[in-house]
Amino acid sequence: MTAADLSSGKGHTDENFPVASWLIKPAYRAPILAFYRFALAADDVADHPTAAPDEKLRLLDEMERTLLGELDSAPEAFALRKVLNERSLSAQHAMLLLEAFRRDVTKLRYANWDELMDYCRYSAMPVGRFVLDVHREDRATWAWSDALCAALQVINHLQDSGKDYRELNRVYIPQDIFADVEALGAEKATPALQSAIATLARRTQDLLVEAKPFARHIRDKRLALEVSVIQTFAEDLDRRLQQRDPLSERVHHRKSELVPLAFSAFFSFLGRRRS
Repeated sequence: MTAADLSSGKGHTDENFPVASWLIKPAYRAPILAFYRFALAADDVADHPTAAPDEKLRLLDEMERTLLGELDSAPEAFALRKVLNERSLSAQHAMLLLEAFRRDVTKLRYANWDELMDYCRYSAMPVGRFVLDVHREDRATWAWSDALCAALQVINHLQDSGKDYRELNRVYIPQDIFADVEALGAEKATPALQSAIATLARRTQDLLVEAKPFARHIRDKRLALEVSVIQTFAEDLDRRLQQRDPLSERVHHRKSELVPLAFSAFFSFLGRRRS
């Protein structure tokens, strides 16, 4: 079995948030997409509903060994290794991602918010840091990036909370906030579950407030604009999660809803840049 056998068929245009959109300079899109394809391949392995845990861990180890140059057998890892070498970039961020996917295989519950944030240190924060490194941005921006990426991760978890439980028996809602995980298998959230989701969405709102200055401190204007768009999309989704039941109601944006949000982000970005 190879990682390709476990592919979901998803691509970068299927994500909730822009990935190396046309806003990014063409010179930077290739390494970001190589990183994304590596992450997606590892994510597909970890999230496959029927593959055995031992087989998943073996494939993730194969990706790591390919990334480190010990093997050439994992295509996405080999492609990323080539890009990293060409651009003199570290494999550190990709290695941290692999740790997150190993946790996805072996850790099905999170005790509290701190445990969830520790998971985000591996699953989300390395993504933003890699994009910043590709652009040679100041690492002083990492703290804002970390807050935004953690918020995006929690938003994705809350949107998919029912699906993750039903298909993978995996729950990211901290147990000290909501322990009745079987409620995630229902067609509609109980009042207690909906309250827990809203509580987590408010905690996530705090992360988004922390991340708000991020775009202003990015030197590359095109990357700064993309970050501003992502921030706007995230804030809107987070507001929905404070009000809607992701088990029975649509939270994801429709394409028609993204256009006015993108324009709002653009004009807000211009105003902040001028000030």
